[in-house]
Amino acid sequence: MKKILHGIFRSFPVQLLILHVKSNIILLFLWIFPVLILLKQVGSVYGMKYLYVDPEYLGKVNFFSFMWVGICFGGFLMAWNVSTYILHSYRFPFLASLNRPFTKYFINNSIIPIAFVIFYLVVMINFQWYNGLAAEYSIVFDLLGFFTGITITMVLAALYFQLTNNDIKVLKQKLKPTELPRLLKKRREKLEDPEGIFQNAIDVDYYLTGRLQIRLVRDVEHYPVEWLHRVFRQNHQNALLVQLLSIVILFLLGIFTENPWLRIPAGASLFIFFSVLTSLIAALSYWLGNWRTTIFVLLFLGINTFSSLSPEFENHAYGLNYKKEKAEYKLSSLEAFYDEELIQNDIDTTLQTLRKWRKKFGRGRLIRQPRMVMITTSGGGTRQAVWTIHALQRADSLLKGKLLDHTVLLAGASGGMLGAAYFRELALLEHQGDSINIYDQAYTYDMAKDLLNPIIFTALANDMFVPWLKFKDGDYSYYKDRGYVFEQQLIENTHGILDKRIKDYRQPERDAIIPMMFLSPVSATDLRQIYISPQGVSYMTHPVLNKEEGLLVEIDAIDFGRLFAEHDAYNLRLSTALRMNATFPYILPNTYLPSDPPIQVIDAGWRDNFGIATASRFVQNFADWIQENTSGVLIIQLRGEDKVEEVQPVSQTTMLGRLLNPIGTAAKTSTVQDYHNDRYLNAMIQALDNHPVDVVHIVYRPTIKNQRSSMTWRLTELEKLDVLNALYDDENQKSMMRLEDLVK
Repeated sequence: MKKILHGIFRSFPVQLLILHVKSNIILLFLWIFPVLILLKQVGSVYGMKYLYVDPEYLGKVNFFSFMWVGICFGGFLMAWNVSTYILHSYRFPFLASLNRPFTKYFINNSIIPIAFVIFYLVVMINFQWYNGLAAEYSIVFDLLGFFTGITITMVLAALYFQLTNNDIKVLKQKLKPTELPRLLKKRREKLEDPEGIFQNAIDVDYYLTGRLQIRLVRDVEHYPVEWLHRVFRQNHQNALLVQLLSIVILFLLGIFTENPWLRIPAGASLFIFFSVLTSLIAALSYWLGNWRTTIFVLLFLGINTFSSLSPEFENHAYGLNYKKEKAEYKLSSLEAFYDEELIQNDIDTTLQTLRKWRKKFGRGRLIRQPRMVMITTSGGGTRQAVWTIHALQRADSLLKGKLLDHTVLLAGASGGMLGAAYFRELALLEHQGDSINIYDQAYTYDMAKDLLNPIIFTALANDMFVPWLKFKDGDYSYYKDRGYVFEQQLIENTHGILDKRIKDYRQPERDAIIPMMFLSPVSATDLRQIYISPQGVSYMTHPVLNKEEGLLVEIDAIDFGRLFAEHDAYNLRLSTALRMNATFPYILPNTYLPSDPPIQVIDAGWRDNFGIATASRFVQNFADWIQENTSGVLIIQLRGEDKVEEVQPVSQTTMLGRLLNPIGTAAKTSTVQDYHNDRYLNAMIQALDNHPVDVVHIVYRPTIKNQRSSMTWRLTELEKLDVLNALYDDENQKSMMRLEDLVK
């Protein structure tokens, strides 16, 4: 038994595994990282796991989507073997004496890949069965697609190395007649390794053949060292071409990001990205030796410096004119907009809209004053977009199509505003005479369509390089990046009806045909909110306070239309405004506005994730009119989580956890905002005196115990059903009945 264990330990596969653990930690991490994703330890908030276990190609999860994952995994597998072969083949001189040495290395270097594939397939099958609601035959075809993809890559790689790689026998046949005597003379001498390459050779007793048979390692001391060098050098040159090919493929895919046939699943492109990283790391290690860390740091600092010198490649707001002189962004310029005459003009314009809204309900002694409804919705990616439109469809149906007639304002953050904007546009189309059924569940499923795959694909295939492809938007041109692809996919998912400009909504809002909509992304520079509306909203740029002498009023928001009036502000694409309002960190790019210094735009959720702060400020500005013309304010709050939750137990944190997150749950933005929202609601109540302010919460609560739908731009089939069914829980049904009573 001891002899068997010793033989296993001294076998080529085991010694390779030990070598990787000992000296290839960075390369090994490229296997560990997808494992962490599959275990939902990394990227769970963004739904990264779904990119592997539920990949989409041309909008479907099927044989072909898994085939692409298999093809690109095969590429990563080849890059891993090629890179480690270049780095470590000299440690195993016996390889040079074997027929097809790289093939033998590949087979013996399969412990880690085989373990990963088994783990991946177990997770994928479990997910497809329980979460993807796939049938048995469908899962079988998925598996077949994955292995078909791997086979395609392996066959192509085998043909390439079969035609290009030489072993020592072929080399001997190719030697010139004048070279053979010289090498044979060296064979008879006591040879030393002139380059010192074999001095760290590892002793191996057994290896696996191409037919998976166990063979004893042959002694290679009788071969001239020069022969071994030539075999490895020639193999390495061919391997470097494979590494270069992976980088070229990723670059070429970035050129065709808009071609749906070439937009491979994001999980597949992640494997290509890992292939590129593997190749780069191996190249740095091989060519730079002990200088690799220093050169890597210098290279990183150089790229970082170059990126700061090229702001034109940053994401821009599509529709704005970036050729004009930049808007001056400093306190004095903001104070210039804080002009009483300007503010009063905007208030008067909004009052005209409110009066038109009031006329829809008639007047008379026997007619009760209408409730002013405001719809606020929280962030939460696709989940909240689906939840918002689904809840609005149901609520409007209960109110016999009168919900938006009562609604004055839509406000909120992130995915929720995508759903709200889509429902509002459907209502506008219906008003304009389009024969559509705004309650059709097909529109809900439009919001549920995948947005994550094109984002990740473009981030890897295009944004990791310097973006250089441009597109025209009217008179202006911009660089394509994942922000552009996100918008195009959103427009495609919604059948093109969101392909509009902010200015297209000015008149319908002023005529009270549709509610006003305030988008409120945040400036990363100073955390001021940026109110985007087709109307002048200068009255939203500061808190509503009593004008007592000496009271300092802080300008904490920006009227987007005023600040960028010279830059064609109202030509801004609606899809861009929605994207800026929903800028998930890392997933979507921060947008740079044409100001000096440049305003970097981040998600509205950083300041007003639930839209309550915006609604409160609006009510305070028009409190007198509201008291005179309505029976109070009703806020419909569409949330992705309960407002009041049980105190969660505090888990023990590690030293690293305390270092990375020193204040723990105190950093939860949504919880902090909920505390502030109570004060905003109280400010509304104080402003309206005896007029009621009611809040109806319609909350997504998971219908599957301990399985909350992810807050990302992608939902699984089970998650879609979960979000739809959550509307019918007892609490939400009570909220719907209460809503009906309050509006009537």
